[in-house]
Amino acid sequence: MSELDHWVAEVVAELGLGDVDVPAKQVLDVARDVAHNVLRPGAPVSAYLLGLAVAGGADPAEAAAKISALALRRASPGK
Repeated sequence: MSELDHWVAEVVAELGLGDVDVPAKQVLDVARDVAHNVLRPGAPVSAYLLGLAVAGGADPAEAAAKISALALRRASPGK
């Protein structure tokens, strides 16, 4: 287990989320795309919004792909 996996497991336990699959790579990809193509403070907020979408029933991969695509469309030319 990586340090990230340990951290995620610790947070899941602390929040009482039970047996939940955390798509850490997809969350990190979204944060990267937003931070690099929109603005850095948008990264954690977008990760939170991804979580809200998933909690509401959205497929994690599809929701992450939509956010990343939106961020990439916002990228200014020359970035």
